[in-house]
Amino acid sequence: MNTSLFEKIKIPHVFVLLTAVVLACSLLTYILPSGQYERETKTVAGLTRDVIKPGTFTNAPKQISASGLILAQEAEAGNATPVSIQEFLSAIPRGMEKSADIIFFIFLIGGVLGILQATGTVAAIIQKLIDIFGGAAGWLTVFLMFLLAVGGSTLGMGEEFIPLVPLFLIVSKELGYDRLYGVAIVILAADVGFAAATLNPFTVTIAQGIAELPLNADVPFRSVFFIFVWGAAVFYLLRYGNKIRKDPSASLMAGDDFDISRYDYEKTELESKHLAIVVMGVVIFSGILWSIQNLGWWMAEMGGGFLLIGIVAVLISGMTWNKAAAAFVKGMEEMVVAALVVGFARGIEVVLQDGMIMDTIIYYAASTLQQVPNYIAAGGMLVFQSILNFLIPSGSGQAAVTMPIMAPLADLLQLRRETAVFAFTCGDGFSNTIVPTSGVLMAILSLGEVPYTTWLRFMFPLFLQLMAISAIFLFISVIFPGVWAW
Repeated sequence: MNTSLFEKIKIPHVFVLLTAVVLACSLLTYILPSGQYERETKTVAGLTRDVIKPGTFTNAPKQISASGLILAQEAEAGNATPVSIQEFLSAIPRGMEKSADIIFFIFLIGGVLGILQATGTVAAIIQKLIDIFGGAAGWLTVFLMFLLAVGGSTLGMGEEFIPLVPLFLIVSKELGYDRLYGVAIVILAADVGFAAATLNPFTVTIAQGIAELPLNADVPFRSVFFIFVWGAAVFYLLRYGNKIRKDPSASLMAGDDFDISRYDYEKTELESKHLAIVVMGVVIFSGILWSIQNLGWWMAEMGGGFLLIGIVAVLISGMTWNKAAAAFVKGMEEMVVAALVVGFARGIEVVLQDGMIMDTIIYYAASTLQQVPNYIAAGGMLVFQSILNFLIPSGSGQAAVTMPIMAPLADLLQLRRETAVFAFTCGDGFSNTIVPTSGVLMAILSLGEVPYTTWLRFMFPLFLQLMAISAIFLFISVIFPGVWAW
């Protein structure tokens, strides 16, 4: 896409942007037909979701009144009411309420990271990594991106990486790259891993459960896909990094002073207490990951686990509790915008449900795909899931509203249900790298102080490459359905 086009686009502050999208979706509830599927409650992989029942869609006449334009009205049975001014204004607070677990989880991790920074552990580890890799900055990038991508692919980690952005900015600065490079390490690795889901409990596991497929039977095929897309992302970022190291003026953020002084980073030698904190942190974190898979832990339990890491770090370092509390508060302060963005983005889903147009979008998309050949429909599922992610940036939420429809649709089109699940995970995951309604994306960009338009200039060519690779693998699964049984 033409660079000058991106330069002409002026994106407002993330809160202004998301509020405008909520308003636009509110207005759509007056334009698009309303309708609704019946739903049933299912528990998949420890998460309870209200899931659509296929074949139950019914249109809902719009009940419009003068008072209903201002205040929320109770609709008569079978009817729908467009979003009122009251519902629009309360959508973002309600979105925050629905996302409260994620919001406070981000605050908590930010606070714990603040403690780890105050102990000197973060600076010591960063310095040690830089010393180990020496001038091989590219290999350090590969190492870091692999760790993050595996976390996204196996455990669905995304929000957990938001508080780590300052660390990667420090690494990028120390290695001679720009601010964009540090942010890209996090976003690319996390989202590529999330999309190339192998064991991701929040997307592929839920989608397979809803589609009534055996869990994790397609890991070999997905692992091959993971290698391809992860390799494409690493190559793309390293090429950009090499270019700006040779010529800093080639940076998409040329002229940025890239000041990291506010992160209190000082070169620190790795001491025994730092190693002890790291070892204990890894042990506790491993316990958290095991509990997610085996005990059904969610945000509250995970938050308690991270809080334990902070407490252990204080005890090992010998830091006073007052100093630890001050560091904890400072760490949370860094996360204010990043955490609240998640709630703002959730407001979009709230108004679409208020006006009962979410199910309408699902119904007409599925009806359209049913009219085309199966190999085109597979690509259409990929495109549809990518577009829908603009409106429902929650992976598990999107699975709940689309997989009950897409799985039977795959049967009608003589496609394997695994293909429909694969189209969902790719469409949901890769579009997270560009849609401005993704709370995680906008939170990371805000924390890293990278303008959205600058990010789009960097990311859009790679996004097209990743979508092309996804389409190729989808086509392979249509022509050779046996790949799902490797």
